[in-house]
Amino acid sequence: MTDTINPQTEDGGAAKEHLRSIRSFVLRQGHMTAAQQRAIDTMWPQFGLDYQAQTADLNQIFGSDQPKVLEIGFGMGTATAEIAKRLPDHDFLAIDVHGPGVGNLLKLIEEENISNIRVMRHDAVEVVENMLADEALAGIHIFFPDPWHKKRHHKRRLVQVPFIEKLLPKLKTGGYIHMATDWEEYAQQMLDVLSSFKCLQNTAADYAPTPAYRPETKFEARGKRLGHGVWDLVFKKIK
Repeated sequence: MTDTINPQTEDGGAAKEHLRSIRSFVLRQGHMTAAQQRAIDTMWPQFGLDYQAQTADLNQIFGSDQPKVLEIGFGMGTATAEIAKRLPDHDFLAIDVHGPGVGNLLKLIEEENISNIRVMRHDAVEVVENMLADEALAGIHIFFPDPWHKKRHHKRRLVQVPFIEKLLPKLKTGGYIHMATDWEEYAQQMLDVLSSFKCLQNTAADYAPTPAYRPETKFEARGKRLGHGVWDLVFKKIK
């Protein structure tokens, strides 16, 4: 497992500083198409959510009391849109910082008449720390995170003990965390990190079959054709 700092140690200041070094994104430039920009301009007032450093009422934001699922790092939003259609009885808070991806997801929401997604363009770590109430979530999805070089930045990976400790209070008992990656080394780290929490129970012996609600992305399908692996993990919060 990658070395981490446990926030419950005596050196709380160092732990807090370590958490700040973990981000849910890598800033990168991307070309915003006219259609994506138009979707942001027209759809944001209804389906976009601005960051605020205070607890948000998700039921009020969505206008429903359906179970809430946090999607961290949705990329171009195609998988998130499909998951939301497959699970219409859930609401999805989707967070990314990539402008074209935000525009594309809003475009998909409009084109496919999806009503159970709200989109945020912000760092998920800050959203978790400052906006989400305890036990607000029924599920957490982190699919193919951290698009940076896995050797150089291994200590900055999102899935580390300090971040999971921030996430777990936001998850209801009986809720789940679902992660997926195409990096075998990172898959092992994810498995080690999640397995270290007594309040979490693995739903499989190690890696889980891909749940029916998670679609196979084009990137994933291409990787499999080339012989690359993909690993899913699904853990349930038991207490």
